[in-house]
Amino acid sequence: MDESYQDYINRVARLTLPSACSMQLQTVQHSPKYIDGKPVSFPGYSVITPPAKEDTANEGFYKQVKNLQQQLSQQLEPGFFIPLPSTSFHFTLADLVWDDNYRQIAAANPSFDQELRNQVAVSFEQYKDSISANQSLSWQLWGIITRPRAIMACLVPKDQESYQLVVKLRRSLYQNSGLIGLGIEQQYDLTAHITLGYFGDIPSSLNRDRLCIVLSQINDYLVESELPEFVIEQAQLRKFEDMVHYHREPDWAAVQFNEQ
Repeated sequence: MDESYQDYINRVARLTLPSACSMQLQTVQHSPKYIDGKPVSFPGYSVITPPAKEDTANEGFYKQVKNLQQQLSQQLEPGFFIPLPSTSFHFTLADLVWDDNYRQIAAANPSFDQELRNQVAVSFEQYKDSISANQSLSWQLWGIITRPRAIMACLVPKDQESYQLVVKLRRSLYQNSGLIGLGIEQQYDLTAHITLGYFGDIPSSLNRDRLCIVLSQINDYLVESELPEFVIEQAQLRKFEDMVHYHREPDWAAVQFNEQ
């Protein structure tokens, strides 16, 4: 179950502190999603915003995020930080199923993919019936955070309504008995982010203190700047084969916001 709006803000604010960075970097490790700098098979489904190459509403936002990614790439060792293609940037609204879990379920149930798509459509229809057609969702870039296997640009909601609308969307999926029956369950609390890149080879000489300084300098700059705004116009069901390519068919479920 996702936390309250204020608890989310407080938790995310702490994630950008140097102390949080230092703690996370103690357990930094190679991401299995990449081998020799290339994405490996990692299939599954998520509900996401359209990838950056399709998201014309957020071109300005993604341009600034790409700039942050380039700053990291210039200051971190090649092979240690593996930047994602900026065209694949997106905001994951709800993880559904991935990797070995997906392979096992799909192998046991040949109709799993179609059943999952049908149930997501049910969730989306119920969700759309519960909100206004002209609902607006705006989030903002807050700072750069580290995870054991990745570096991310973290987002906070511009207002409480934007947060509650995303939480409500997630509940429509995770509390759908049809999806639960397919083996779909919530495994993570929401930490809104754009993944900038994954960790590759971890050098024995990795200077964790320097990495924290680099990230802190970027976060200090963001604090003093006008926070870039991200507008959620669509939530889409997407199938991915790896952490770069996100596919959907025209008839797959989606929620359109800011409808006029």
